[in-house]
Amino acid sequence: MRIIPAKSFALAREVDYGTAEQNETVRAVLEQVRAEGDAALTRFSEQFDRVRVEPDQLRVTEAEIQAAYGRVDEAFVAALRQAAANIRRFHEKQARTSWMDLQPDGSLLGQIIRPLKRVGLYVPGGKAAYPSSVLMNVIPAQVAGVPEIVMVTPPATNGQAGIDPYILVAAAEAGVREMYRVGGAQAVGALAYGTATIRPVDKIVGPGNIYVALAKRAVYGTVAIDSIAGPSEILVLADDSADPAYIAADLLSQAEHDEMASALCVTTSRTLANAVAAEVARQLEALPRRDIAAVSVRERGAILLADSLDEALDTVNRLAPEHLELLVAEPFGLLGRIENAGAVFLGAYSSEPVGDYFAGPNHVLPTNGTARFSSPLNVDDFLKKTSLISYSKEALLANGEAIMTLAKHEGLEAHARAIQIRLEKEGK
Repeated sequence: MRIIPAKSFALAREVDYGTAEQNETVRAVLEQVRAEGDAALTRFSEQFDRVRVEPDQLRVTEAEIQAAYGRVDEAFVAALRQAAANIRRFHEKQARTSWMDLQPDGSLLGQIIRPLKRVGLYVPGGKAAYPSSVLMNVIPAQVAGVPEIVMVTPPATNGQAGIDPYILVAAAEAGVREMYRVGGAQAVGALAYGTATIRPVDKIVGPGNIYVALAKRAVYGTVAIDSIAGPSEILVLADDSADPAYIAADLLSQAEHDEMASALCVTTSRTLANAVAAEVARQLEALPRRDIAAVSVRERGAILLADSLDEALDTVNRLAPEHLELLVAEPFGLLGRIENAGAVFLGAYSSEPVGDYFAGPNHVLPTNGTARFSSPLNVDDFLKKTSLISYSKEALLANGEAIMTLAKHEGLEAHARAIQIRLEKEGK
């Protein structure tokens, strides 16, 4: 793993807008789904997933869901239930309620907070099947009070229409009962526009490949989306008290995601930097996903040497990492100086996978430096707010002239006259 000065490091952060060919494919798929509905879903499943799924086969049956339980490990179900309880408990702390504020002049101001009515969750299949992401997307929506949550996930690409049983069990444990075997851009189109079988949703969440990401981007405005996520990132801020083996293991936990993942460590200690580099090389040899992690480490990994703690902290805030670990002697002492990070893991025993799977905070986090202005997926993402304004006659009479002054300044005379006519009627 390369060791370079922190001040000279700039992480390449290109937003992947896809190739012209990919964008054209997505445009055509969405257009045909919008025009043809279920027939297009059947055709594209056969074309892209190599399995024909007829419209009456799209919805996963309750019998399939129950059968999935017989195909998963009991230990997995037990761990999933523990994780779900932790995630639910954390997100319940984020619950919001409507409010109203009665003013002394008799006017009333407030905000009505309501859940979205229907949310669609995209769940990848095949090599990228992550049951933990089902929990992370579904549970905050449930806590928000969303009454309808629908999941789409591609059928297996082996000529069979089956779905990963672990995905089905995770969805069932989270309380989802409306599931469809359709993936890719066509699934996004179905959720956005609706078909005879799949009713449209208000928002689409969940990760996917480049075609899914481009499709979500294309339908934004017709529906809401969570984000266009980039490759996974981890930054470990460490001092001489840190164990190099822990640091290396945590860096590789992200590097194994994909070749574009970013695994970084920043430290003021050259001794620690050398030890971490050696540990990464040693642990990489025994990693099952070695080929993927090796590319990530080589192309986008680095150990950043800072001249001072201040420079190290500036580097952290400049990079605004998705995951930040503080493996230092006094992690809480530095927490107040962290401005930009999706999630912060404090201390040697708060390894990044603790948050990915189990602790409770959401693992859907801002990437590509967007932690400068974005937040983890949370309950608010599934709520909408409506403002309330009820002005009394006294309030309008007292403030009407000021309102008209502002309206006239902007050249909107009709706005001013809407106030003036009321003032005149009241004899003012």
